[in-house]
Amino acid sequence: MLRGETVYGTMIQHATNPALVDFLPPGALDFVIFTAEHNALDIADFLPLRYALAAKGIVSLARTHSRDPDDVSKVCDSYDGVVVPYVEDVAHAKRLAAAAVYRPLKGAALERVLKDDKWPNARTKQYCFEERCANTLFIPMIESVEAVDNLEEICSIPGVNAVFVGPNDLTTSMGIPNEYDHPDFVAMMKRIIEIADRKHVPAGSWFGTVEQQQRTMKQGGRFVVYSNDSSMMKDAIQLAFGQMRKA
Repeated sequence: MLRGETVYGTMIQHATNPALVDFLPPGALDFVIFTAEHNALDIADFLPLRYALAAKGIVSLARTHSRDPDDVSKVCDSYDGVVVPYVEDVAHAKRLAAAAVYRPLKGAALERVLKDDKWPNARTKQYCFEERCANTLFIPMIESVEAVDNLEEICSIPGVNAVFVGPNDLTTSMGIPNEYDHPDFVAMMKRIIEIADRKHVPAGSWFGTVEQQQRTMKQGGRFVVYSNDSSMMKDAIQLAFGQMRKA
């Protein structure tokens, strides 16, 4: 992403068996996002698969249940980075980013950094931001009109590595729920990508169709999140057995 390249990933929401990595085509995935937001699993359930993916050179991000900074720190201690849902307030976004990339700084010392950019000393700043958290990814989800209105400030926060659109929530906020091909949503994606690009932050969205992803990539989207484990299995089964039953 730092080189301006496009990265490709998917969401994992049901698979936990580490043997899954044996069935992944080489070079297909740069990253996965483990999500326990819409199911009964916990982020810890994905840890065996997370380490198996690491052996294949695939980055593992985790989407938090909550929007609490303490949960962000906890996730970042075990995964390569964090994806936080529904980030729209700039002050809150700064605290979430700090929880990811300023670890383990807390309390009054962290407050002085957030308020005045005053670190205990240069060594502490180097340790937190340039050593311990240097490879930690913090990715806020843009899922409301207010978030888009605040996007330039959000992209200016130290530690924001990419922005990730949740199209279901964003279209609902826009008054066009799930209309991912609506001209207003297509225009909104273009606006998001252009704002993020000006801050050298890659942007992208989740989509369940290749065509929608390709459209967003043509707009300049570089953080590509296509479908999820269960949906891709469903699509493959439906296609194969549908063709056989027709025959």
